[in-house]
Amino acid sequence: MMEFKDKIVVVTGGTRGIGRAISLHFAGEGAKVTAAYLQDDAAAEALVQDSAGLAGVIRVVKADVSTAEGAVALMETAAKETGYIDILVNNAGIIRDSFLPMMSERDWDDVLKGNLYPLFHCCKWGVRKMIGKRSGVIVNMTSISAFTGNPGQTNYAASKGAAVSFTRTLAREVGPMGIRVNSVAPGLVDTAMVSSLKQEVVDTIIKSASLRRIGRPEEVAEAVAFLASEKSSYITGQCLVIDGGIV
Repeated sequence: MMEFKDKIVVVTGGTRGIGRAISLHFAGEGAKVTAAYLQDDAAAEALVQDSAGLAGVIRVVKADVSTAEGAVALMETAAKETGYIDILVNNAGIIRDSFLPMMSERDWDDVLKGNLYPLFHCCKWGVRKMIGKRSGVIVNMTSISAFTGNPGQTNYAASKGAAVSFTRTLAREVGPMGIRVNSVAPGLVDTAMVSSLKQEVVDTIIKSASLRRIGRPEEVAEAVAFLASEKSSYITGQCLVIDGGIV
């Protein structure tokens, strides 16, 4: 039995890396997934092609969810058939690494805007598509940088730490409405972002992990699906760390 059959799922940053794995996982379980992306049309087309034959469906929507207009358009598209959404996964985000003394104001602003504005806008308008049904699940993507810190990532760590606090607070606000809100904090995961790192950096991080390996996007997707499922029906306001034992 597929727990997510016909569930309306929204995944931001849903066509590449971890977001892609999350979109495919839910579609494989019968969900109707709307995957949002900003620029990479080829990745979006590839996702749709790769989802052919799955129990559910994936449609892609090009939207800038760092704006209210983009978030509203995304939620309206996802909820067009039913008037509501069941699951929202906030995965969109950016990274602009630099040591603080050399960090530009633009890199600081871009990362906070790119990681926190989508969270604000999508949760605001996503919750509005859940309240009427008095049920729904939100899973926000954060990072172990929120807990460990990471040299060169003061902007990124600050945004991801804020995402953890945002999650806890929103969970208190919407819990009485039957809506659960949690977050996941991945460590080093095999994505294009990680492949751009120097090998010695990757090796150092792997050595710090108890499991001595890099994570797979599918492993993060499994954790997100758990938090979106009835198996976690009494869990809200929490952050699940998925890092192979780094933290």
